[in-house]
Amino acid sequence: MDLTYIPEDLSSCPTFGNKSCPPTNRPFRLRVIMYSMMTGAMVITVFGNLVIMISISHFKQLHSPTNFLILSMATTDFLLGVLIMPYSMVRSVESCWYFGDGFCKFHASFDMMLSLTSIFHLCSIAIDRFYAVCYPLQYTTTMTPSVIKRLLAFCWSAPAFFSFGLVLSEANVSGMQSYEILVACFNFCALTFNKFWGTILFATCFFTPGSIMVGIYGKIFIVSKQHARVTSNRPAKTKEEVKKNVSKKKDRKAAKTLGIIMGVFLACWLPCFLAVLINPYLDYSAPIILLDLLVWLGYFNSTCNPLIHGFFYPWFRKALKYIVSGKIFSSHSETANLFPETH
Repeated sequence: MDLTYIPEDLSSCPTFGNKSCPPTNRPFRLRVIMYSMMTGAMVITVFGNLVIMISISHFKQLHSPTNFLILSMATTDFLLGVLIMPYSMVRSVESCWYFGDGFCKFHASFDMMLSLTSIFHLCSIAIDRFYAVCYPLQYTTTMTPSVIKRLLAFCWSAPAFFSFGLVLSEANVSGMQSYEILVACFNFCALTFNKFWGTILFATCFFTPGSIMVGIYGKIFIVSKQHARVTSNRPAKTKEEVKKNVSKKKDRKAAKTLGIIMGVFLACWLPCFLAVLINPYLDYSAPIILLDLLVWLGYFNSTCNPLIHGFFYPWFRKALKYIVSGKIFSSHSETANLFPETH
């Protein structure tokens, strides 16, 4: 999600002429370094999330309610890497928008939509893990395929209507005269908010769902500890009990890993949303370098997600080997066993 610094002194605007770029004094070497780092982040974001998308779609063993939510979230991160990060990279390095006013609005709308879609997905995954760990007997009847489909529809549609409606109506910059001058004078494109919509966005789209997720994972952590204590004190005697214990351990591990993903998300996006909330009340005095850094810290969350999967999920690493080696194109590869412990 983009932020902007609106300078107090706009008297220099006519100096550059209409729709020009303000000069930048970044050395060539620094710009090369910035392009290299941002390109590296984009490559990891695109190909890492593409591996997740291919793996969950192809291998039947990965077809589960939780993984379908993860698949959808990986699609969100993939789209961010393909459609948002390249143009944001050029704007951040060159301090100018070269792609026209019409595409600027699409870029800003889609940027905010994908950011909010990620939050909604994480909320849905938290709810899914809550029932799997805390109410395992009711899980299969509660988190049915139809429920997952409704959750996914909401995760995509609500942010889309909100983001495109807000940006295209320009309600988010209503009453901001300095913003209108910048748009008229410069090749300027950044998603910014007035005091009202900055507060609404932070409270309803970040603080509330973030608080819900923290509460849910707190409950999951407590219940997981209780399950682990009971399991360790009561050794399994039958194959059915062993199978249930393995299933519970996998659920707890999945909840822990997804909790880490949520923690990384909060660490990456919290500073950005705080800037959305606070900057309007500071008369947009935050330095543009700081705001650009916060934006890319938020984008970096989409880069981290496939790395977290690669580190914590053995099935991800095994699926990656199938994809890289080309075994995925062999017959019956979709039935491959990615969980050796299930033998």
